[in-house]
Amino acid sequence: MRCLVFLFFLLCAAAPDAPPITRAPAPPALETEAPWVAFTLTPAEQICFQAVVDGHSVTAILDTGVSTSLLSRRFVDAARIRVRRGHAALAIGGTVATGWVDPSSVTVAARTVHSPRLMTAPLPPATTGQAAIDLLVGSDIIGGYALDIDYAAQRFRLLPSGNLPFAGSIAPLRIGGEWSTYVTDILVGNHHLSRMAVDTGDGSAITVTQPAWSALAEKHRPTSSTISYGVGGAAIVDLAIVPGVRSGTAPARTVEMRIEPSGGYTATIGMNGRIGSGFLRHYRVLLDPHAGRMVLLPDSSADTPPLRSTSGLILRRDDDRLTVLHVMRGGPAEADGWQAGEQICAVDGLPVSAEASLHWPVDAAGRSVKLATCNGMTRTLTLRAFY
Repeated sequence: MRCLVFLFFLLCAAAPDAPPITRAPAPPALETEAPWVAFTLTPAEQICFQAVVDGHSVTAILDTGVSTSLLSRRFVDAARIRVRRGHAALAIGGTVATGWVDPSSVTVAARTVHSPRLMTAPLPPATTGQAAIDLLVGSDIIGGYALDIDYAAQRFRLLPSGNLPFAGSIAPLRIGGEWSTYVTDILVGNHHLSRMAVDTGDGSAITVTQPAWSALAEKHRPTSSTISYGVGGAAIVDLAIVPGVRSGTAPARTVEMRIEPSGGYTATIGMNGRIGSGFLRHYRVLLDPHAGRMVLLPDSSADTPPLRSTSGLILRRDDDRLTVLHVMRGGPAEADGWQAGEQICAVDGLPVSAEASLHWPVDAAGRSVKLATCNGMTRTLTLRAFY
């Protein structure tokens, strides 16, 4: 299982409310020459692929939540690219110091942008769950295309705007605001939520602001807490499981929803919420803001309920240990006194390893698990449902 969700965003502004939802027309002829680009999903559910910067192959993330594409400071320093002074950019977890760089070219999916103006900042591994990410590809590079993402086949391509390669449910989509971002709307139950950012760089499913959550009938559902990581650091948010989320005419029966506290990142950028790849990965997705549409075609996993923790532990797996990153509110781990930073070296008598299964944190309620900490103590944790 994937135990963590990491987020990264740069400052963007609100867009106007989206137009009413419609259904997609029949597909027109498709540009067949656009090449597919293979990708893998990072531990944080982000689209990871190979791009080219100044003739060098780099590992990149396809991130529609970033308005200005960003090169890692590690790559910039190694390539000896001159850095001009930037500013403090808003990100999940706080602010981050940035600079400006001017590489000769960036190539994504056989589309080359010459003399792009990019940002640069450190890209810590916690933003993706893996090391050596050097490029975040944002709307400044891909926003003029129809972005076709086939999550099931793990491939994407950039088509000319207006192409419609498959039929599906259609929802409005536009790029707007002083800092361009992809914006749509959704229905949660019978409540319409406008100004929802569509962000493939966000590994969570759906995030809403506290005021948006308070307007939903689902606000009475039990909640817990979880942790998210961004370039600016860590952020603690509330967590709930809600039914009846709909984008266009595509329903999702059960969805994990995160609720940011008042004054959080999403509210600061003028949005009511964000739709991330934790939601999108259950569909084939077409993002075509210039044509005004997002098209979703569900796959066989679309109705699969999200995993719910029954342990209350958010963990990071290293080679021979599990580190507790967050203890979820109201869970059995909190009741048993577990603390962030504690480390587990064995589970039910078996040493932790990189290959060992990590299903037990979401196993059936009622199971008891023996956890040996790395300081020699053994504690028993009884799993239960709590949100």
